[in-house]
Amino acid sequence: MSDAADQPLLRVDGLTKHFPIRAGILLRTAGHVHAVDDVSFQLDPGETLGLVGESGCGKSTVGKTLLRLYEPTAGGVFFEGRDVTAMGRAELRALRRDIQIILQDPSESLNARHTVGKIIEEPFVIHRLGTADERRGWVGELLERVGLSPAAASRFPHEFSGGQRQRIGIARAIALRPKLIVCDEAVSALDVSIQSQIINLLLDLQREMNLALIFIAHDLAVVKHVSDRIAVMYLGEVVETATAKDIYATPRHPYTQALISAIPMPDPTADRDRIVLVGDVPSPIDPPSGCRFHTRCRYAREDCGQRKPEVEPVRNGASVACHYWRGL
Repeated sequence: MSDAADQPLLRVDGLTKHFPIRAGILLRTAGHVHAVDDVSFQLDPGETLGLVGESGCGKSTVGKTLLRLYEPTAGGVFFEGRDVTAMGRAELRALRRDIQIILQDPSESLNARHTVGKIIEEPFVIHRLGTADERRGWVGELLERVGLSPAAASRFPHEFSGGQRQRIGIARAIALRPKLIVCDEAVSALDVSIQSQIINLLLDLQREMNLALIFIAHDLAVVKHVSDRIAVMYLGEVVETATAKDIYATPRHPYTQALISAIPMPDPTADRDRIVLVGDVPSPIDPPSGCRFHTRCRYAREDCGQRKPEVEPVRNGASVACHYWRGL
């Protein structure tokens, strides 16, 4: 039997989430949205996994499903060896101390009727930690830690800028000293200059608290600088996983190659082979057979639409799901 210390912090095995489509007077199930299909990955303590892909590829659904904000259709989620999908309400509440989420839009994730102090204090109240005086002291310390004044505790979220509201959301997320934070497009709604400040804050907190991060984003340039490993998603499936350095230097999957080629170059005069994807992303209600990317792939062959590619291990822990990646 392996030692507990050898286990990953998080293990996701074949995670699947299908949303039913209701139709008719009786609201019978007329189909399903295949949001996430058979996604697997692992995450170690203090590690950052970037989860990237076009809008609608299932990135955010993965993050919310592994926290049981959405109930999974199939698959397993194991946190420190414990099966999250089998937990009851009491176990899930206790798990919230170890896993938190930072959402994309801070103006919607913060209760507009509550003061900032009450918002940040809420995790302590829910888990019955500290006296009222102790909690107020902790709130002040958390505000200072994310770069805000303790006096902000008496104000309301609408009185702050978008970047400041995201700092408030981060303060709430780290209140219970979690081991894992899911950053669901946490900087995509912010100005570029503010994005860098928030990213640097998250990296500082990660080093101090040994936090593991799942960094969900569609901006590959951002993900490159914050991630140890990157998983690329297309239409609900992970098509490639590798270290951040490896995936940018030698992208193996045609979809990853297209995403990399779309990153703006610092030098506008530099020559670059831009890969333009043809057509639109297929509907997740009726995804293509075989390789889901074959309808837009410039290397597609006849059998790509007939055979689903297996996830194939590559060197240095990387993996790719493509029949003909070696010849690209």
